[in-house]
Amino acid sequence: MDGFFHRVYEFVKLVPSGTVVTYGQVARAIGAPRCARQVGYALHVNPEPGVIPCHRVVNREGRLAPAFAFGGAEVQAALLRAEGVEVTDGAVDLARFQWRV
Repeated sequence: MDGFFHRVYEFVKLVPSGTVVTYGQVARAIGAPRCARQVGYALHVNPEPGVIPCHRVVNREGRLAPAFAFGGAEVQAALLRAEGVEVTDGAVDLARFQWRV
């Protein structure tokens, strides 16, 4: 596995259930602060969807991925809601649900 992708996956595995992080937050956390888009691509090709909780990653405004890799935004919303994260109009309130590392 590519080193960058591996770092993305390992960090995302740390995100607690019931919280979300942003693509940029992941990029900064793994030492690649200008690579938020690449984080998105890495998650889009997530090799272990049940193990790497990519549904917990949203954009900087808290919006869900329009083309969530494993079934679309509604599947992402359902996964988040199952963990207690409120999703309204395709977005999460980052002030309430963002994991602060």
